[in-house]
Amino acid sequence: MGEFDLIARYFTRRPQRALLGVGDDCALLQPRPGTQLAISCDMLVEGRHFFANVDPESLGHKALAVNLSDLAACGARPLAFTLALALPEVDEAWLSAFSRGLFALADAHSCELIGGDTTQGPLNICITVIGETEGQPLLRSGAQVGDEIYVSGQLGDAHLALQGLLGRITLPADLLDQTRQRLERPDPRVALGLALRGLASAAIDVSDGLVGDIGHLLKASGVGATLEAAALSPLLGAGAHPAWPALAQSAIDHVLAGGDDYELAFTAPVSARDALTRVSGHTGVRLSRVGRIEAEPGLRLVDAQGQAVDHSARSFDHFAPAP
Repeated sequence: MGEFDLIARYFTRRPQRALLGVGDDCALLQPRPGTQLAISCDMLVEGRHFFANVDPESLGHKALAVNLSDLAACGARPLAFTLALALPEVDEAWLSAFSRGLFALADAHSCELIGGDTTQGPLNICITVIGETEGQPLLRSGAQVGDEIYVSGQLGDAHLALQGLLGRITLPADLLDQTRQRLERPDPRVALGLALRGLASAAIDVSDGLVGDIGHLLKASGVGATLEAAALSPLLGAGAHPAWPALAQSAIDHVLAGGDDYELAFTAPVSARDALTRVSGHTGVRLSRVGRIEAEPGLRLVDAQGQAVDHSARSFDHFAPAP
């Protein structure tokens, strides 16, 4: 099967909102009046972002999910995406499953594939996603002193699964299956991001670990923060598993440093509490208040008595030396 046959069979569909989609030198989009385009790009590399034996349908899902999560953090509605795909060989069973997972998530968010590229080489997936925002988008730079810090959903389960798959810890089979779902099929919080417009003062998606990602938000906003350990520990879904007390690492370490969560961390004024409760009910996403924005620079972690908690958590960095 040649390159263009591959594209036609697995990745070509009739344009929906695009004026022109796959098959020409460029795609054409017409933004709605009064909107801005939000654009994000993420690359997934075999051996770095996913295991060689990962289920291809799950990989197709995740490849798009990580990009949709960026749109969610900006409060943007998905429009379209491009796909650049390097393949070591043409494996039709793999392509069928990959495209099925990719398009299932794309259809769920009305986000259409409008172009891209294919080539032969080590397995590498690069997606650029395009969304639209109305009014003021969510940014990292809007946090204000006195704002409260929230996190959506659960944190740390994906990191726990990764440690189990790497053989660094031993997890019961049912717990590994539970957490692996969070690692390989994250749920991008698009509806939540849209609902947070006008309520949240700043937002970021948690992709490399809460410590680092909150740090990016603080730096962009020129503020500091304190996080409450008692509010963070319950965010690890695996912490409720009967086997958890016997495992070596604490919940707080996974929550603070774990990547691949693709939840949203955001700040909002105290006056937004009631509205955020309604947003949580409407979207079906748990929102946990985990800290507060302060004038003093830096990120601090305290216990229930307000005493500093020591931790060694650090977020993922592609070019940092191995621990």
